[in-house]
Amino acid sequence: MEKHDFLRRIEDLAERCARSGALTSSGFLSPAERAQAVQAAGRRTDCTLLFHGGHPDCERTVAFFLPDWMEAEEFEPAEHIRAIRLTPHFGTPGHRDYLGALLGMGIGREWLGDIWLSGGTATAFCLPSVEKHLLGIDKVGRVGVSAAPLPLTELTAPERKVKEVSFSVASPRLDAVAAGLFHLSRTEAARQIALGKVSVNHIQSDRTDLLIREGDVLSLRGAGKGKITGTGGTSRKGRLFVYAEVYQ
Repeated sequence: MEKHDFLRRIEDLAERCARSGALTSSGFLSPAERAQAVQAAGRRTDCTLLFHGGHPDCERTVAFFLPDWMEAEEFEPAEHIRAIRLTPHFGTPGHRDYLGALLGMGIGREWLGDIWLSGGTATAFCLPSVEKHLLGIDKVGRVGVSAAPLPLTELTAPERKVKEVSFSVASPRLDAVAAGLFHLSRTEAARQIALGKVSVNHIQSDRTDLLIREGDVLSLRGAGKGKITGTGGTSRKGRLFVYAEVYQ
């Protein structure tokens, strides 16, 4: 029911944009919700679906529906998304600490985007309607913090840590690639897929025979996530080599 309600809200945003000729938008979406939004309304021709989280490297993004008279190049992210710099006075709170403190101020998760940690400070993305409220934060856990608005033009994304891996598979099926990527037996990989714990490009998949291609992002609940960066060449036994980046 929850997924159905979400898709209905996305479809309603698209309908209101097309009917009124005005931009409409969602709250911040997870990558899985973004994929669902594309499935629900990505093929419409009477409005344009665009995603932005405040920076191109943001994982959580807002779905914007642009009316047919508006070009994507005219969209100004700073009009719809804000960034806040959080500086701790002493100590180094973690991501979970910042997330808990911000949500503890009484906002819903959909009002808050990514939280980046870098050099002892944090950058939190939010919707304009809660910016002033969140700027009042003065403590994260037991650590005092100072908050200040940060222009989107001054953002620098933290470097993403990845580990490059390679392995060989009999075929580029999901069960085989997931087994190699997450260090499982093929039987165990198939079991995890059957349990609904494996997603491809942020969408849960129950197909062990789904063919995986370069650029696909695979995740296993509780084990991590990785991106297939390429395939090519075969071993002496005719197995295909797969190259990937595993997110740290």
